[in-house]
Amino acid sequence: MATHARPGPLPIPSPAGRPVPELDPALVQDWQAGGGELIDLFARARARLGGIAAFRLGPRPTVLVTAPDAVQHVLARRPDLYVKRSHRARLLLGDGVLSATGDAWQRQRRLLQSQFSGRGMRRYEQRISGAARTAAARWAQYARSGQVFDVGEEMRRFALDTIWRSLTGHPLDPDTERELAAVQAVVAALPTLPADGATARGAVAVELARIDAVSSRAVEAARSAGAGPHGPGLLQVLLDAAGTFPEYTDRLIRDELVTLLVAGHETTAGTLTWLYLLLDRHPHARGRALAAGAEGSPERSRALQALVHETLRFYPSAWILPRHAAADDVLAGYAIEAGTDVLVCPYLTHRDPGVWEDPGRFDPDRFLTPGRRPRPGGYAPFGLGPRACLGLQFALRESTVLLEHLLPAHVPHFRSVPAKAAYGLTVRPEGPTPATLADVP
Repeated sequence: MATHARPGPLPIPSPAGRPVPELDPALVQDWQAGGGELIDLFARARARLGGIAAFRLGPRPTVLVTAPDAVQHVLARRPDLYVKRSHRARLLLGDGVLSATGDAWQRQRRLLQSQFSGRGMRRYEQRISGAARTAAARWAQYARSGQVFDVGEEMRRFALDTIWRSLTGHPLDPDTERELAAVQAVVAALPTLPADGATARGAVAVELARIDAVSSRAVEAARSAGAGPHGPGLLQVLLDAAGTFPEYTDRLIRDELVTLLVAGHETTAGTLTWLYLLLDRHPHARGRALAAGAEGSPERSRALQALVHETLRFYPSAWILPRHAAADDVLAGYAIEAGTDVLVCPYLTHRDPGVWEDPGRFDPDRFLTPGRRPRPGGYAPFGLGPRACLGLQFALRESTVLLEHLLPAHVPHFRSVPAKAAYGLTVRPEGPTPATLADVP
């Protein structure tokens, strides 16, 4: 009698497409032995293997994506497939909109979306201008006295004042500013915190307690005192949502408040600091922007925005965007298996000579000249697609307003400049930026 072998499990089909080229493990080991920055490994992989490359830091390969078409595919065309799994700043942000996923993220983003576009943006004009005038008054005093000050710290103060006014309706007071230094401390510590969540939280417990206390006071003040001098702020929007959506508990309101604080000042402060460091090396760019048009004119506004955009090309707010492949896919002809970690790196895309003409040159005019922008996926300083940063227009507006106040009147003279960048939650100058000011004739 014939016997039949019992069928085994069917093989799992792999996605159609060729394997992603993988960096030689010896090169990874060499990088690890040298103690280099993660961006150094990324640059090595991109240079040797191109815009889609893999490397192993564990048992499974991680795929690095820098080619514009592939960036567009991952972030904008298939955001349902390439998903966020967990935000590295979750111990600080909790379940805020940056770290939320799934249906919760969609509800939270929908609530905040209208606050950062069109009519929603107009309600923040007075608050942005107020913070810029306060910063300009400090700079005028520095110029008169010859005082040495830190440009990066000044940019942080301005950006924090702006977002605090936008959240609460009130200017940032000195006590709150001192307490919110804990936010910067936690953000700076994130890259070095242990992987274990409980241990990591314990390492910054004091700072988190200070942040929670500030958040609690702000919520209670909004509940009891209502709107600030310029009307209700974003915090009131969150409190009103609690009356309609039960998920907006005090904890979620705290998480959204802290998320908006972090996203609303860390990125802008870093961008403005980089901008002044770049202008120190390229002083002609300042003159060209101011000569583009009269004070307050659309022409000057566009030129100032071009300065910001070119700074963001060099130092994008979202320098790395981690994603996780939820299912098999073919990405630009390469097979991506479900479960693969995918890292989109705008920092490298923005510096790719195959994407940008003469990418090492600081040239704001590339954002003013028709036809010089790269193809889709080539410029993504705030991400792309449905998870792109909500605050892009807000950040551009506050940066432009501050430059309108400061750029015509002052040129910082740096005593020293940081030798390199620090790659953490954002990419920022590693070290102080001391300077003095002189009035411009």
